[in-house]
Amino acid sequence: MALLVQKYGGTSMGSVERIDHVASKVAAARERGHRIVVVVSAMSGETDRLIKLAKSINPRPNPRELDQMIATGEQVTIALLALALEKRGVAARSYTGAQVAIRTDQAYNKARIRHIDTERLLADCEAGTVPVVAGFQGVDEAGNITTLGRGGSDTTGVALAAALKADECQIYTDVDGVYTTDPRVEPKARRLDRVTFEEMLELASLGSKVLQIRSVEFAGKYKVPLRVLSTFQEGPGTLITLEESKMEDPLISGIAFNRDESQLTVSGVPDRPGIAAAILGPIGDANIEVDMIVQNVGADGTTDFTFTVHRNDHDRAVEISRKVATDLHAKGVRTAQDIAKVSLVGVGMRSHAGIAAKMFKVLAAEGINIRMISTSEIKISVVIEDKYLELAVRALHQAFDLAEAPGH
Repeated sequence: MALLVQKYGGTSMGSVERIDHVASKVAAARERGHRIVVVVSAMSGETDRLIKLAKSINPRPNPRELDQMIATGEQVTIALLALALEKRGVAARSYTGAQVAIRTDQAYNKARIRHIDTERLLADCEAGTVPVVAGFQGVDEAGNITTLGRGGSDTTGVALAAALKADECQIYTDVDGVYTTDPRVEPKARRLDRVTFEEMLELASLGSKVLQIRSVEFAGKYKVPLRVLSTFQEGPGTLITLEESKMEDPLISGIAFNRDESQLTVSGVPDRPGIAAAILGPIGDANIEVDMIVQNVGADGTTDFTFTVHRNDHDRAVEISRKVATDLHAKGVRTAQDIAKVSLVGVGMRSHAGIAAKMFKVLAAEGINIRMISTSEIKISVVIEDKYLELAVRALHQAFDLAEAPGH
């Protein structure tokens, strides 16, 4: 009899009818003999509504009071799901993060889980009761309610699975698994039967929106088998697990992309030690994350220093870079916001050469110019013009035979 943690997202909990549907899925799993712990998000759009409400009172709400408020979204859905289960004759009990208790640090709006008390949840499971736990939230040592940041319910689900030593953590969402790329861009995208934690981490960090990156990190760290499933259609989903050497690893598992990037170039910078730190230090001090970096060496003793940041940080990054450029007597700062990042990800890259060359050849054949390149052991990312993004994804998907299942 397996112990399963099932997490249902905002779209799964989006209406009374959908909550009733979730209750039927939980009840069915119980009938198959499994012990179930459920984690739920607030109804879709509810957290945004609460944040907007808070900001209508005070444009810069106190972080503690904001957490106190937005944590109420899940309090509604846990109670509704418990009621729906009881209607089906399934004993259920709802818990807020504080009632479990899910202990966090004191970083309001982006808290990290430190410890979970599993005693009550295990007692419920033994008694045949389904615990329904509020995702996205916890409580600090002083008893203050905290929230875990966007997508935090995924992290709650994985953390509970780790603490309970569950057989599997099942993330139910509006897609039926992890795909080779976004099916809205490439209709021939294929659902992956399994993917490694390492690959999923790269895909999540590079733009795949299926799972919150912290939840994948947590699952990998504690070796929690993770499965992505659809709430609305039956199927095996995608299993995210440890790398298995006996598997015939495909060269490429997936293509991720991100339109939310902005490129800055500080041109004519003196070519001397410490320049990278002089430029990126103030950017980091402003809590702006830098993604890709390229430095060109010029013949006249100067260099061009190019980097990318999230588009939301563009204006602030430009402001800081212009000040730095003046201090360094650089020529100036050029920017581009019409860019996108496309990335190939696959553990098979470790043992196969020539993937980068093939990627560049495919893009060149489509007349797509590469602005920046970044590589790691299992990924290759390029920055291109935004208008070529969909063409690039489709061409690469075809070139690397991602529509075909391995062995076909």
